[in-house]
Amino acid sequence: MSDEIVICWFTQDLRLNDHPGFFKAAHEGSVLPIYIFDEQNDKTYPLGQASKLWLHHSLHKLNEQLNGALSFYHGGAEKTLDHLVRIYSVKKIFCAQSYTYWGIKQQRQIKAALEKRGVELVIENATLLWAPWEVLKKDQAPYKVFRAFYQHACTGALPPRKPLPCPLFKHIKDHRLSCDLDALKLLPEPTSWAFALMKHWQVGEVAAQEKLARFLAKKISIYEKRRDYPALNGVSYLSMHLHFGEISPNAIWYAVKSIQQNKSTEKFLSELVWREFCYSSLFHYPSMMFDNIQKQFDVFPWKFNIKLFNAWKSGQTGFPLIDAGMRELWQTGYMHNRVRMICASFLTKNLMIDWRLGAKWFWDCLIDADIACNTFNWQWVAGCGMDAAPYFRVFNPVLQAKKFDPDGRYIRKYVPELKRLENKYLFDPSSAPGLALTKAKVVLGRDYPKAIVSLSDSREKALEAFKITKS
Repeated sequence: MSDEIVICWFTQDLRLNDHPGFFKAAHEGSVLPIYIFDEQNDKTYPLGQASKLWLHHSLHKLNEQLNGALSFYHGGAEKTLDHLVRIYSVKKIFCAQSYTYWGIKQQRQIKAALEKRGVELVIENATLLWAPWEVLKKDQAPYKVFRAFYQHACTGALPPRKPLPCPLFKHIKDHRLSCDLDALKLLPEPTSWAFALMKHWQVGEVAAQEKLARFLAKKISIYEKRRDYPALNGVSYLSMHLHFGEISPNAIWYAVKSIQQNKSTEKFLSELVWREFCYSSLFHYPSMMFDNIQKQFDVFPWKFNIKLFNAWKSGQTGFPLIDAGMRELWQTGYMHNRVRMICASFLTKNLMIDWRLGAKWFWDCLIDADIACNTFNWQWVAGCGMDAAPYFRVFNPVLQAKKFDPDGRYIRKYVPELKRLENKYLFDPSSAPGLALTKAKVVLGRDYPKAIVSLSDSREKALEAFKITKS
């Protein structure tokens, strides 16, 4: 190891284990680890409030792992890196590959500017099992069907890179230009909401590793059977750690591969590959945050009713499963995946409100608000995305509640005003007779809202409207 100073520029890769850039930087010389909060570059799709909250705590944990050596900056990345290169005579910078169009554009500009100074920007894949250009059809076109993508990724592509250990390293800290973490102003208002939300979670690389270990030891064997039931705690809860790069998909992939394989492990790994499919779509369709992937949906007659939209956002629709999900989102920064699909279907099909409005609300409220997965899944549910659910598939929140929350535990947790209501009426309080409501101490319209739409009528209107996209 030389005395040369090299920069490791952390972005969405907030870990030390299985970090290709950090691993190589540690073998090149003394590492100057940095994080740049570049709102100028991200102004196209700025971070949501919940993501900023998690990011603050994740950076704090990473800084602790680096013994306080992580240097923070607020401003343009190109200008910051230029200053650091001058001050510390840096000849090499390592960073993770971005897959958003604005991130790719920025990295290309920075790379070109650094090359003129004789500085190399080394860009590594630190966040995906396969880069989007590594899983393509024979004609080099991207896959549009998940099953074909999955089969190629698992059998036709090279195996994912094996995880790297945390290297021995020397580090330095920049005391000239860097600021304190608090100066990034990531902690949102109100602080009471932020404090209450973070009580539900442990943040950082160590927490991610421990969560994976617990999942493999206790839940992976029943994952396939329990993953769709929001009250059963049957999922891994690793999505937020993946989003911020506190754990790599490679580490998860090989940890799951190391245990006995069965239908549950296969299903879990397919969900990991679904994330890859989302990123492939983002890379090849870079405007999918704003535009329908299926262009025939550009003529779809979305409707906007602020009263209905606000009822959906606040969990006051009169459909308990929808309301439980939206309240879970606000209170915890998370929502069970099955419930996400049902809530998204209700907004786009029963209320006929544009999927982009729902995606933006999720983006602001989710701690795992991944740019690729959030957008891709919203388009998938709305019917306008890649390999999307057919437009005529409308999730019925009453039937879904009966199937996936049969004893009402999830609903009663987040909609406590209905906790005394009998199960046979819990999933659709509007159908409950007066005596049952009185017994449960519920007055519809006062204690709990009446249903804001008719499921049958709104479904028929949506299906009629969707015919336009097929003409």
